[in-house]
Amino acid sequence: MNAPLRMTVPMEVGICCADLDALLGFYTDVIGLKLVNRVTVPADKAQATGLTRHGYDVARLQTPYGERIKLLQPAVAPEAAARGAAILDRQGATYLTFIVHDLSGLVRNLEAKGVVFDSQPAPMEVRPGTWLAFFRDPEGNVLELVEYDDPASYRPDLAGAEQ
Repeated sequence: MNAPLRMTVPMEVGICCADLDALLGFYTDVIGLKLVNRVTVPADKAQATGLTRHGYDVARLQTPYGERIKLLQPAVAPEAAARGAAILDRQGATYLTFIVHDLSGLVRNLEAKGVVFDSQPAPMEVRPGTWLAFFRDPEGNVLELVEYDDPASYRPDLAGAEQ
């Protein structure tokens, strides 16, 4: 019998980037995430992990709900990824989803900060009670904002948790 995955903290996601300073500004100033720390990992450690043969800088950001996003910039610029015009036009496409309150207000706030949405209109109702808006960070990574009229029906496992 396989042991179940037993996580001890909320999930973290890593994003390889070419310009850590630019993305850090976007995720903190535009999206509103909190910088937790920023460190440099030397080449010997980075190579041992299998992440890169070179050193890298990493900035850890935290959402209000406790998840973390790690922005990682290798010392040698990463290859640019080919991106299709539509999000799912490329195998291996990934995106981050933020489940939020007041999606319409958030979209207006982000548009005022220069964010351009892939979803038209943004937000849009994709099925009864489910609203979304897709956009991209400065390096083209896809972000999704979702609002559920009834979050508890979407995530009954979180019943009683602060929404």
